[in-house]
Amino acid sequence: MTEYFRPLVQNGRARPGGAVSLAGSGLWFTHVEVLSRDAPPRVVEAGDVPAADLLRLTSARASLAGLDMSRPQIMGILNATPDSFSDGGRHNSVEAARAAAAQMVANGASILDIGGESTRPGARTVPEDEEMSRTVPVIKAIRAETKALISIDTRKAAVAKAALSAGARLVNDVSGFTHDPALATLCAEMQVPVCVMHMQGDPETMQDDPRYDNVLLDVYDFLDAQIALLEARGLDRSRIVVDPGIGFGKTEEHNLTLLRNISLFHGLGCPILLGVSRKGFIGRIGREPRAEARAPGSIAVALAALAQGVQIIRVHDVPETAQALRLWSAVR
Repeated sequence: MTEYFRPLVQNGRARPGGAVSLAGSGLWFTHVEVLSRDAPPRVVEAGDVPAADLLRLTSARASLAGLDMSRPQIMGILNATPDSFSDGGRHNSVEAARAAAAQMVANGASILDIGGESTRPGARTVPEDEEMSRTVPVIKAIRAETKALISIDTRKAAVAKAALSAGARLVNDVSGFTHDPALATLCAEMQVPVCVMHMQGDPETMQDDPRYDNVLLDVYDFLDAQIALLEARGLDRSRIVVDPGIGFGKTEEHNLTLLRNISLFHGLGCPILLGVSRKGFIGRIGREPRAEARAPGSIAVALAALAQGVQIIRVHDVPETAQALRLWSAVR
């Protein structure tokens, strides 16, 4: 019987006996919830967790292309597309994208995620040449002006290769390296950090009727398998970030289950990235039909995830999120 260990995360300078640090951060835990597919959940002391599993939960995460993973980092979303669900068309020129990137960095983003293919529900695949024509000039322009970490949001090896040549230093694959087999090999050969996201199906069909045996454990197992695939190609786990893929082939209840239990994914031994900004379930629960007006709900979810030790939050509203993060950190 496979067991999974979800740390029950706490914070505060005064720690009880038996408390251990979470992923080398200022957060800690004394107990974990033990999950399995064959038995009801139970809570045990951290000292009762097998040594190898406890080591993954507690070990400090390596820096990501120079970024400190012991404190939260903000990834700004910059879609060079005409049809993304929230900001499609806003950055659909090199100058507009360059200006937006400069503003994001000035307002607190340490990572810029550049995408040339919409992954909103129902979106169709964009040809490689078109995706490259949207992203490569933008990356070159941004690289010339900032030292911020640039990420290429793509599922395709050819696009990633062109983007990395232009100055990107991280590959963010929403398919979790299932769309293009050559992409994992490319990233391993270039030893570039990656983000592995879970998505059921593809953007065109993912929201048709998503189903899981156990969404939390199914997503965990997928990410675990894809980490193993990348390691087999020669990419070290220290260069891998994981993303449970909120809203990608999930119902509202699937999303909420993942968010309530997101600390489970620390057991993979990798930094966790969360992308919930402006998504549909935030609009439904928050009663806000306008995507551009969902910053408050997006920030609320992001702070709840940061309290469980998530290291990277991917957002549209960088200044608002950075302000909230500064206050959240000061209070804590």
